Amino acid sequence: MKRLIKKQLLIPVLAVVVLVGASSFKSDFFEIAKQIEIFTTLFKELNMNYVDETNPAALMDSAIKNMLEELDPYTQFLNEQDVESYRINNAGEYSGIGALVRTSDRKLVIVETYKGYAADKAGLKAGDEIIKIGETNVADFDDNAGELLKGANNSTVDVTFLRQGQTQTATITREGVEVDAVPFYDMIDEKTGYIVLSRFNRKASKQTQSAMQDLKGRGAERLILDLRGNPGGLLSEAINVTNLFVPKGELIVTTKSKVKKFNQEYRTKNQPEDEEIPLVVLVDGKSASASEIVSGGLQDLDRAVIVGAQSFGKGLVQRPLKLTYGTQLKVTISRYYTPSGRCIQSLDYWNRDKEGNAVRNTEFNEFTTRNGRKVWDGGGIMPDVTIESLKTNSLIDALEQNQLVFDFATDYFYSHDFSSVDNFRFSDSDYSEFKSFVKSENFTFQTETEKILEESINTDDTLLGSEVQEKYKDLLIAVNRGKISALDSYQKEITKKLEDEIITRYFYREGLYKYYLDHDDAILTAKELLSDSQKYASILR
Repeated sequence: MKRLIKKQLLIPVLAVVVLVGASSFKSDFFEIAKQIEIFTTLFKELNMNYVDETNPAALMDSAIKNMLEELDPYTQFLNEQDVESYRINNAGEYSGIGALVRTSDRKLVIVETYKGYAADKAGLKAGDEIIKIGETNVADFDDNAGELLKGANNSTVDVTFLRQGQTQTATITREGVEVDAVPFYDMIDEKTGYIVLSRFNRKASKQTQSAMQDLKGRGAERLILDLRGNPGGLLSEAINVTNLFVPKGELIVTTKSKVKKFNQEYRTKNQPEDEEIPLVVLVDGKSASASEIVSGGLQDLDRAVIVGAQSFGKGLVQRPLKLTYGTQLKVTISRYYTPSGRCIQSLDYWNRDKEGNAVRNTEFNEFTTRNGRKVWDGGGIMPDVTIESLKTNSLIDALEQNQLVFDFATDYFYSHDFSSVDNFRFSDSDYSEFKSFVKSENFTFQTETEKILEESINTDDTLLGSEVQEKYKDLLIAVNRGKISALDSYQKEITKKLEDEIITRYFYREGLYKYYLDHDDAILTAKELLSDSQKYASILR
């Protein structure tokens, strides 16, 4: 009888749940269909009746981009060219001139040429502004002009560019370009190997494993894995790289989403390359996404000591969804969580400030690693050992965003000469030249303190009184003076940025990594830590 009663109660409850779920689904579906119909009608009437001729494609592109801007910067509409670029980034191979370029304000600037590839052989240098590609003026080109530099192997492209105010031309023969995930590895000393992992494309785990095997064959008994500046990439490759150091079956990442099929656990599937070798992982503020999965997983499992500066803090997972006409939507589908259960997403794109900027998390939850060490969520991966010279701030960010470090390095390259990376020195007098350069460019930026003070000055609150208002103005002047003197306060951190940019101009990326082996604070700290087995073990305990 009791079973019958339970069954009689259970069936209506289940029916209600199904009905509510179906009702919710129908409600969502109806609302979506309703809004699509409104938009379609509006779009049609606008293009048919607007007083001037319209460009339907441009209007739609603008509408889509503005809609997605309300979400997060990783949810993007990919047109056919974008889809191809996305594929290239993941594959690590394409056909072009072999150079990194920057497109902004209808300008196309060479950021870096890859050693031995077409652009390098044709004599192009970082800082060159390409003003014409074939018969196309870059300033008149609506789309990403950098795409015009790509093309079939052995095809040629004529470019006109500005260098130090002079117009020059070059004919470049395009060729296949391989983008290595591991651009450099070497021995630091007789027992310490060093591997740079710069991106997580399809080559990442295989190239890292190959580098490990070679270094161990050369006597490496401890290892430094450099993830600084690595923006991430494929989730699967992050799991595979972590798997090189931890046993088969370890939980590395959990993803959680409102869509049930995207709720998954990712575990290692292979036997490790070496689960015992002492390991230090280097991170900085530009280590993001897959880099944080690797560093966070190894930290949570107490498999490596993390050295450097707080990582970027991207705890969101994207997936490309195919649309019509060869386009795609790269959409954020879930958040990821490290083995200890923490999500390291640092920016809240769903709660923005008055200016529409994402709010940075200020409240952190405590978690523990396998050995019971304390770690926190909400702000990237915090290193176990902090390197001060790798820290960034609003001044350094503004210098880089305004291209002042890049532009100074360009001028420096054409006014100084070094025969080898061993002879390179950036002196105090060089830094004084940089400060003069910054002042000559009328460089300005606004600190958070200034924003608060200006809001207080401009308030209508009469309770403050004129005397208090004047005090606020004096504080603003003092803050402004402090910004200039901050160039001296952060000389070491800024000098590192300058050295990185300048050395790459002379000796390519390979020369920079060789310079690091004897001069980089993080590598020297990691090397010293690995040579002290007791100190290394004590951190992981």
